[in-house]
Amino acid sequence: MADTSSTPTTGLDPVEIGVLGGSGFYAFLDDVTEVTVDTPYGMPSDSVFVGELAGRRVAFLPRHGRGHHLPPHRINYRANLWALRSLGAGRILGPCAVGGLRPEYGPGTLVVPDQLVDRTTGRVQTFYDGLPRQDGRTPKVVHVSCADPYCPDGRAVALSAARASNWEAVDGGTLVVVEGPRFSTRAESRWYSAQGWSVIGMTGHPEAVLARELGLCYTSLALVTDLDAGVETGEGVTHEEVLSVFAQNVDRLRTVLFDVVKALPVARDCICSHALDGLETGLDL
Repeated sequence: MADTSSTPTTGLDPVEIGVLGGSGFYAFLDDVTEVTVDTPYGMPSDSVFVGELAGRRVAFLPRHGRGHHLPPHRINYRANLWALRSLGAGRILGPCAVGGLRPEYGPGTLVVPDQLVDRTTGRVQTFYDGLPRQDGRTPKVVHVSCADPYCPDGRAVALSAARASNWEAVDGGTLVVVEGPRFSTRAESRWYSAQGWSVIGMTGHPEAVLARELGLCYTSLALVTDLDAGVETGEGVTHEEVLSVFAQNVDRLRTVLFDVVKALPVARDCICSHALDGLETGLDL
C-alpha cells in the first residue's frame, strides 16, 4: 500500500527505475518533467527529473544537487530514497566515482560491487529509528538484513550491459564508504587495501542500506577515477584528477547505465523485494 501521506500528487504515471547520479544523465530522456517532491524527512537534494527511456519510466535525482553544492556528508539520503520510492521506483541505480584500492583497478575501471563497508561517522542511516516523522507517523524499531546489500538481479544486468559495450567490468568486490569530503591519508588508504577491499567512495552508504529498508533493489556502478593515496606514490589523488577521469568516461558510463535501464526485469522477486517480509515497520510501504 502506498504511503499517501508522502506520495506526491504529480499527475504523472509511476516510474519504474530511479537513478541517483549526475545532472547530465537526464538530458537524454524523452519528455522530461521536473518534479518537486517533499518527504517526511525534508527535501531531497534537488528536483526529480522524470521521463522515458526505451519505453521505461525513469526518475533521475542528482544526489549532490544540480550545481554539485552538497558534499557527501550533507546529502539528505533518506529524503532522496523516499522521494524516488514515492514516485513508484522499485529499482535504484547508483552510479558513482570511486578510488581504486588495488593497483589493477586503475582509472577507467568499472566495478559492480557485491559488498559494502561503512566507515562514515555522522550520517542518519535508517528509517526505523522510532522517532516521529514530520507527518506525525512513528516508525517501529526494526532490523533489516543487509548481508548482501546489492540487488543480485541488478548486478547481473549491469555486468552483462558493460560486457556488451566492450567494457569488462569487475564482478564483485567491496566498496568502503568514508565520510569525506576529504580524501584518505596514505595510512588510511593502505589499511583499507590491506583488508582486501576493492574501491573507496563517499556516497554509497547509506544509499544501499536505506534502499534495502524500503524493499528497493539497489545496484551500484562504481567508476574508478584514481588510485587511492596508499596504492601509489606521488602527491595522492586530487579533486581535479577525479573530475578529469570521470569526464573522460562519462559517455561510456551513461551508455552502460541506459542499457541497464532497458534490460532490467519488470518483475521483482529477489532478496531486496522480500526484505520487509514479516516485519512490522509502522509505516505503510
